[in-house]
Amino acid sequence: MQIEQVTGNTLHSVVPLFDAYRRFYKQQGDEQAAQQFLEERVSKNESVIFIARINGEPAGFVQLYPTFSSVALQRAFILNDLYVDERFRQQGVGRSLMEKCYTYCVERKARYITLETAKDNHQAQKLYEQMGMQQEEMLHFSKYWL
Repeated sequence: MQIEQVTGNTLHSVVPLFDAYRRFYKQQGDEQAAQQFLEERVSKNESVIFIARINGEPAGFVQLYPTFSSVALQRAFILNDLYVDERFRQQGVGRSLMEKCYTYCVERKARYITLETAKDNHQAQKLYEQMGMQQEEMLHFSKYWL
């Protein structure tokens, strides 16, 4: 398995995975809109995307968004998207992508990495717990306009 950071030149490889990820979360598929969204994030340095390949084939991806901890005066990251193509599940792709994120965050002296997942996504929750993440007791509040 090979994991690499996505650049403008390799972005096309992650678009079908990103579109499948959105469909997994009950959004309508739209590869053109997905590509435009990812191009903006990468070109503006608003996110970091890693893609996993098995025998050269895109197997999964993860996307990190940088943020900061004002209290700790340090950088932090939000792991917003993690997806593994159905054909490559149960082969350690998700774990490898998570490990790459951890390494990336440690190298940048990040205070923490955080994520949210659906309450019924038990398989992902199990992986996160195995990777040393803990479910927090803090309350999260959101307001949605769309």
